[in-house]
Amino acid sequence: MTTTESPVANSYSLRKPILLLVSTGILLAGTNDLRAQPSSIRYGEKVSSEVKIVYQRGLDYLVKNQHQDGSWGGAQENGVTSLCLLAFLASGSDPNFGPYSPQIHRAIRRIIRSQNASTGYIPSSMYHHGFGMLALSEAYGGVDESILWNDSTPGGTPRSIGKALELAVRCAITSQKKNNAGGWRYSPGDNSADTSVSGAVLMGLLAARNAGIEVPDNVIDRAISYYRSCTSAESGMVAYTGGIGGFGESMNRSSVATLVYAVAKRKDLKEYEATLQHITTRLEHQEGSYPFYFRYYMAQALFQGDFEAWTKWKRENGQFLREIQQDDGSFAASHGPAYGTAMALLSLALDFRFLPIYER
Repeated sequence: MTTTESPVANSYSLRKPILLLVSTGILLAGTNDLRAQPSSIRYGEKVSSEVKIVYQRGLDYLVKNQHQDGSWGGAQENGVTSLCLLAFLASGSDPNFGPYSPQIHRAIRRIIRSQNASTGYIPSSMYHHGFGMLALSEAYGGVDESILWNDSTPGGTPRSIGKALELAVRCAITSQKKNNAGGWRYSPGDNSADTSVSGAVLMGLLAARNAGIEVPDNVIDRAISYYRSCTSAESGMVAYTGGIGGFGESMNRSSVATLVYAVAKRKDLKEYEATLQHITTRLEHQEGSYPFYFRYYMAQALFQGDFEAWTKWKRENGQFLREIQQDDGSFAASHGPAYGTAMALLSLALDFRFLPIYER
């Protein structure tokens, strides 16, 4: 396979204005902070050929295995489709005319058509809903909808990305209002919460807010209060749900908490300092349960919290993923190879810096 003209990490023209306008923490940091940040943090260094090859092979697998309806199938359909869409968008290929534009367009149409037009819910769990919001947020503004929805599109035009995103945000807000804990769990009607599902939904809301969709401050504040109630400010351990059964060691949960605190701009919290220390002092951790879920969140949490720690960790991550990538470019995972491949690629995609939610 030749990599001399790889579409991976070639920026697309419509995306750059969105990056400059809504990137997480760049404009809000102020001019002095911009000057203080090394350019490698803001824009990234040259991406290694090894990472490009792994990413290219992974995308090639996803291209070959996308269903005609735009999904990648399976019991976790909308969540996996959203993650695969993010992997394509993160590559930097033009979403309108680039080599992956057909896959990007089909995936977006699938997510929108799966959404409940009345409630805004993207089934079949709030996990999927959260990842769906995140994917639509990252596509919003970069995808030309006159191309996405055209006269030859089977099934017509149900709604725009912006409208679908507004509906999804409204669903998440309505769900939180019903929730005694202030977070989210599997069903929109649940009145209990856990830090895993809540992380997916909260990141979707934060991405939507960055994209210009109205998300009330009190919604974010209440979700962060829930995370604080589950976080030990001394150890940085994070409970699964409301501290029931103690906090317990979980690099997955500590990574999720670190990320949401950072992207919500709550780095002043002692809980954030504790979770960040918890993960940065355990860079050699190898996750046995849900390893790709761990690498997806660990990569983003370290990047947002400690650039030097992320730089060190990403070398091990790249080497590990090169070694376990299958001959067909996929990554075998408990939720299927499409899920494993998307999560693995997204843990590498911070090198490219194309998704607004991946900006530091």
